[in-house]
Amino acid sequence: MDLSKGIVKKHESGVTINLFVTPNSEKSKFPAGLNKWRKRIEIKVCAKAKDNLANLEVIKVVANFFNKQVKDVYVLTGKKTKEKTILIDGISENTVLKKLEESLNGL
Repeated sequence: MDLSKGIVKKHESGVTINLFVTPNSEKSKFPAGLNKWRKRIEIKVCAKAKDNLANLEVIKVVANFFNKQVKDVYVLTGKKTKEKTILIDGISENTVLKKLEESLNGL
């Protein structure tokens, strides 16, 4: 699936990515897969979906994956759902697409 068609989008300050979050997982993993039906990249986090803990871990895991600081990653939509759109500031769409495609290639 072409990630640039609805999953990863250029934004005025960086790039947005549509995610499907699985909280309370045994191990945090990003990307954990590609949900073609929902048009979202899957992410697993250990934190429970309570008191914003899962959102904070999503931010931390994504920031680490892209070698960005936590302050550069935001949850734009879906703060209380499993389907989220995140924004990564100061990164190019090509960089995000390349890194994600390399990681998703084996899944």
